Amino acid sequence: MAMTTRQRARLSKLIQIVVFFGVILAVVLQVDWKVLSEQFFAFDKLGPIFPDLLTIGLKNTVYYTAISFAFGLTLGLLLALMKMATFAPYRWFATGFIEFFRGIPAILVLITFGYGVPTAFPGTSWPQPVIVMVSLGLVSAAYIAETLRAGLQAVPKGQIEAARSLGMPAWRAMVTIVIPQAFKIVLPPLTNEIILLTKDSSLAFILGATAAQYEMTKFGRDGIASLGAGITPLIVAGALYLVITIPLSLIARKFESRSARTKR
Repeated sequence: MAMTTRQRARLSKLIQIVVFFGVILAVVLQVDWKVLSEQFFAFDKLGPIFPDLLTIGLKNTVYYTAISFAFGLTLGLLLALMKMATFAPYRWFATGFIEFFRGIPAILVLITFGYGVPTAFPGTSWPQPVIVMVSLGLVSAAYIAETLRAGLQAVPKGQIEAARSLGMPAWRAMVTIVIPQAFKIVLPPLTNEIILLTKDSSLAFILGATAAQYEMTKFGRDGIASLGAGITPLIVAGALYLVITIPLSLIARKFESRSARTKR
């Protein structure tokens, strides 16, 4: 007797449940839990990196993220306006900048400013926070520029025309009417950009640093070799990144849902 559509759906769901829990059971039986606990959860050996992991590592991670985002947001807004300009060379420059920095890895930019520039220009020495801010900010600006350009173009042109008809200069209409509305539109993707910058700040370890300049990845990486706790230091560092990124993700979702309600 042929099964009905509902019966087939139930059978399919039952098979999926059996396979899912079967795979989990197989993994549980295969894992060496003693080795796993020694390598992943040796929290009792992490004493030497506390409280520095929080007071230095977490603080520097947030600091690097904040200054890089501020730099990237400022430059990104300028690039977005240049790409929308009527003066062709501005558009060419903005397009070239955006395509270039969107196309190369952030780590190459960090290496260039951290090691390449001092080599090419002897005597040039920037503080590490400046190198991180400029390097990550340039890459971030390329993405932010495209996000802001989309937001600026989403603002109805009628509002600009209305402002101009009242005698308002074009620059003032852009600053007081268009840009504020564009930022409201692009808040979710801008929040996601902060999350990406938070993770990219981990690349700062390649520059070398004094103890006061360590960020969380540097603490975790050094802890693997010095504490004999397996990769537990990286597990803790990863958890601290989640402490930053999960609330930001929730904020981004809130902005998205609010934007969707406004459109309806």
